[in-house]
Amino acid sequence: MQGAKNKSRRRFILGGLAATGALVVGWGVMPPRQRLHASVPLPLSGDSVALNGWVGVAQDGTVTVAVPRSEMGQGVYTALPMLVAEELDVPLSAVRVVQAPIDKIFGNIAMLKDGLPFHPDDTGRLKATVGWIVGKVARELGLIITGGSSSVKDAWEPMREAGATARAMLVAAAATEWSAHAADCRTEAGFVVHADGRRLAYGALAARAVTASPGEVRLKTPREFRLIGRPQPRRDTPSKVNGSAIFGIDVRPPGMLYAAVRMSPVIGGTVVRVNSAAALKMPGVLKVVDYAGALPEKSGAGAGVAVIANSYWQARQAALALDITWSDGPLAGLSDAAIYADFAAKLEREDGYAYYKAGDMDAVEGRASGVARSVQAEYRAPFLAHAAMEPINCTAQVKDGKVRVWASTQSPGFAVEVAAKVGGVAVNDVELQVTLLGGGFGRRLDVDMIAQAVAIAKQADGHPVQMIWSREDDTTHDVYRPAALARFSATLDAVGNVLGYDNKSASGSISHQFFKRNLGLPAGGPDKTTAEGEFDMQYHIANQRIRHVTVDSAVPLGYWRSVGHSHNAFFKESFIDELAHAAGKDSVTFRRELLRQHPRHVAVLDAAVMKAGVAPAGRAHGVALHQSFGTIVAQVAEVSVEGAEIRVHRVVCAIDCGLAVNPNIIAQQAESGIIFGLSAALFGAVTISGGKVGQSNFHDYPVVRLNQAPAVETIIIASNAHPEGMGEPATPPIAPAVANAVFKLTGKRLRSLPLKL
Repeated sequence: MQGAKNKSRRRFILGGLAATGALVVGWGVMPPRQRLHASVPLPLSGDSVALNGWVGVAQDGTVTVAVPRSEMGQGVYTALPMLVAEELDVPLSAVRVVQAPIDKIFGNIAMLKDGLPFHPDDTGRLKATVGWIVGKVARELGLIITGGSSSVKDAWEPMREAGATARAMLVAAAATEWSAHAADCRTEAGFVVHADGRRLAYGALAARAVTASPGEVRLKTPREFRLIGRPQPRRDTPSKVNGSAIFGIDVRPPGMLYAAVRMSPVIGGTVVRVNSAAALKMPGVLKVVDYAGALPEKSGAGAGVAVIANSYWQARQAALALDITWSDGPLAGLSDAAIYADFAAKLEREDGYAYYKAGDMDAVEGRASGVARSVQAEYRAPFLAHAAMEPINCTAQVKDGKVRVWASTQSPGFAVEVAAKVGGVAVNDVELQVTLLGGGFGRRLDVDMIAQAVAIAKQADGHPVQMIWSREDDTTHDVYRPAALARFSATLDAVGNVLGYDNKSASGSISHQFFKRNLGLPAGGPDKTTAEGEFDMQYHIANQRIRHVTVDSAVPLGYWRSVGHSHNAFFKESFIDELAHAAGKDSVTFRRELLRQHPRHVAVLDAAVMKAGVAPAGRAHGVALHQSFGTIVAQVAEVSVEGAEIRVHRVVCAIDCGLAVNPNIIAQQAESGIIFGLSAALFGAVTISGGKVGQSNFHDYPVVRLNQAPAVETIIIASNAHPEGMGEPATPPIAPAVANAVFKLTGKRLRSLPLKL
């Protein structure tokens, strides 16, 4: 789908890069920064030696692999070591994982490149040039971030290169030992083997391999893979089952105290006065702390007061006993109803930013002949909280000019920066230990909880302090998935062909807020996440226009699993179903016709529909197809309606994510993403009245429970293409698939989330 490129987009992208110094004469032609050798030591133990920034080998043959992404249930502690183990020719059981240190070689390049507002079908020079430049900029920035379903995608080349280089160095060391040619040596299961049968274990060669020249390094072809592409059990499962796994809330440094917080109940509110007399008399209470001034702007953590005590329960009870006078501030009258009204008004008044145009929509709109039917619809989605099972927490210690932080974070680099700033020390004086995450979903990309914990620890006389939010704190002080309003208009001819397709939506911008509060960058310009899932669709419609109006949000916004796709897929796939109905066509047939230029998408759609079969009596199948983070997903939801209850019994999910590194993890992420998305589709809504969030815990912000969870069947399409994202793509299609099934059953078109009859 090739449309005319919007000139304002070109000016924004190129002008923005020039302003940041990217387009500097000479710099542009230099080779990109390498990603093999780190500037800080690889964290090794015992007699292990580092062969590059990613890989170390011990005398007993144990291989240490640095993993630069946070393990939050998505399986990176299994999938990423597989990349190294494959190229190094060692069994996965011989690999131990360490969290990568803060170094630019571990920066997430794929995530930043994927944030560019280009259509996936765009093969033009501008996209290629800007992508190349942004890739170079990303290497220089070295932002270590776990998000954007980018972990395997970003690691695919550097981690395989690290394994292959280490293997070549070990072969070179063995060849020198034997006075043989490297070409006469091969590797298998942690050994270098000569053609004459001699064998040396990697552990015996490691020390000599450090100074060996690897010579020419060759990566394996998919045909040579022995590990990649084959199901492997999760390596983090045993510790999570036996309780030895350490999450942020589990750390116990010596002398640790606990802190609980009371935060302003109104968004943007402040503390006027605190009477702490009663709290200070309670058992175990040591101190009441004001952490004012430590928080990033528009963060989830609100202004407030913390109580430090010997146990969390003591701290929590004392925090509840604090007598606090609040100033509600200018947002005391804020409501979600007013926010939606503002969206509607701005959609009427403003043209918005055109993320994609094709054909001539002006001509279509002025056309009278040939138009058999016009279809208009308005959709809306609410704010959503992340509701990760591990509530927000952080442990910090400020002592002797140093800051130590133990945190379940998706953004180690940002965490170190904010800890240094709040702690009043240099970045090099911050030690960060990244633990397992009990769910992230984008919430732990922000570091407001780390700023808060360090500010509290500064007043703890050198003791480490573990700050824990209650579930109520977590729900009412999140950085929320934006609310959104979208309008669609389309015209069809007499045989059901779509003549024109217009889509304009309105919401706040996550990226404007996120990069301002975490990097200090000014808000402005297009934010791809606002319109992703709308402007980047693969349906071939000759005349189309997709625009977005960004509305400044007083509500703190954050990245939520699948970001803009989470609601825009619902909007787009529901409206496509509306068009199929208006055209008098089966919804699957209608989609196939629009996808005639995209055989991979058709293959995914057909795989899901064929596996789903025919819906049993009393149930209906709803279909949705969506591409996000490079991965194509089709879902068929089998739904029944009993009174006002929507029940999802079965979901068939077909996936083309490129080469499947570990099919087990892909299936797990599909199941996880579907349940996560279904919770939002059926129940999820954060409401705001009087500047306050109306939900507080799982009784009024429910998630899908075991007895409500559908059976999920996953089909993985075989491919040797570059691996794409998998942590998020199964989330967006489930809401429209369910809504489309409900329409078949009831004739009611549900255009608002959550879905209610």
